[in-house]
Amino acid sequence: MEQYVIKGGNPLVGDVEIGGAKNAALPILAASTMTDETVYIENLPDVRDTNVLLDAMQAIGVMVKRTERHKVALNSGNITSLVVDTEGIKKIRASYYLLGAMLGKYKHAQVALPGGCDIGCRAIDQHIKGFRALGAEVVIEHGLIKASAQRLVGSHIYMDVSSVGATINVMMAAAMAEGVTIIENSAKEPHVVDLANFLNSMGANIKGAGTDVIRIKGVPRLHGSEYTIIPDQIEAGTFMFAAAVTKGDVTVKNVIPKHLESITAKLLEIGCEVEEADDCVRVVASKPLAHTQVKTLPYPGFPTDMQPQITVALALSKGTSIVTESIFENRFKYVDELTRMGANIKVEGNTAIIDGVEKYTGASISAPDLRAGAALVIAALAAEGISTVDDIKYIERGYEDFHLKLKNLGAQIELAQTEKEFQKFKLRVG
Repeated sequence: MEQYVIKGGNPLVGDVEIGGAKNAALPILAASTMTDETVYIENLPDVRDTNVLLDAMQAIGVMVKRTERHKVALNSGNITSLVVDTEGIKKIRASYYLLGAMLGKYKHAQVALPGGCDIGCRAIDQHIKGFRALGAEVVIEHGLIKASAQRLVGSHIYMDVSSVGATINVMMAAAMAEGVTIIENSAKEPHVVDLANFLNSMGANIKGAGTDVIRIKGVPRLHGSEYTIIPDQIEAGTFMFAAAVTKGDVTVKNVIPKHLESITAKLLEIGCEVEEADDCVRVVASKPLAHTQVKTLPYPGFPTDMQPQITVALALSKGTSIVTESIFENRFKYVDELTRMGANIKVEGNTAIIDGVEKYTGASISAPDLRAGAALVIAALAAEGISTVDDIKYIERGYEDFHLKLKNLGAQIELAQTEKEFQKFKLRVG
């Protein structure tokens, strides 16, 4: 019955350390299979998605050695299988990154079709288009994507949509293709840049990551590397909005403020104070929150992964706000749960019309996906009374020690596994 039990009403105050970016860690782990030499990765988040991927890599013969909680040594010199089809891997979206990595190195790969959060259609057509442009044959059979090629040859590829997953996958495959590949309308997200930097540290020749045109000159082999993953902009943004929603004062440490600009801009718009330093951002919410409009967009626009968190804040602000989701069509599933807590939100297609209310009240709610789950926890922290949040397995996919970090900021939150633990919490908080 694992769930969070929360008594709301405490402003979050203090410092919180942000971990490595899950969305950068997953492709970097996959890319480590592209060399026979040892790769050392630091600042690896200890979350469910990264652990599932490491288990799947071990299952095909990768030597995985956890030297510390956030450090791992990987050696793919003795891979025994090019078929990735473990039960766990079907549950995470990032399984398909092994396709681009192994296709690039071995010219052949079979990977189970990806899962992850049910937030709408996340087609893999752009991945397939990119692989085919490089000369691979791609088919989907028996729940597996199968890609193979006699040789991969550089190509000029225009992405119909700015897809992070497809940009990453094609970039990996092209890193060891013959000749030059140009990816146009490529995704510009920080984790795309981080993967390009990692591949370059292994001897790849990739230029333009972070712009909408990436040029890749294929190399015959890649070598070992030591690399530190960037901080997680979404974890950072979640704690920044947690400060706003609970009327708190939180400093998020170990961040790259540049990656947080769209989040910072919206917090300033709704009336928070934001102070930036070299590697930390402080958010103070001392005034009532104001309404605004927001539309999710590819980076550097406002991230779709921050949409539930800003909606939780806007539902407590004065006036009417409008949130438009332009990336995933299924991303408002949490609104029903928020309504149980007293929010006044009407969803029409891909738009939420939000009339701010004075307060949330405690309720029993369920996390429908990773980011919405975290947002509902934030709502519960601001609510009057006690809430329970079920299905926290989704939250654990992408947030390390989430309840412990919140507790450290003064939140009254516990991980309860039995009814007895729940009753104990209720007695303690009164």
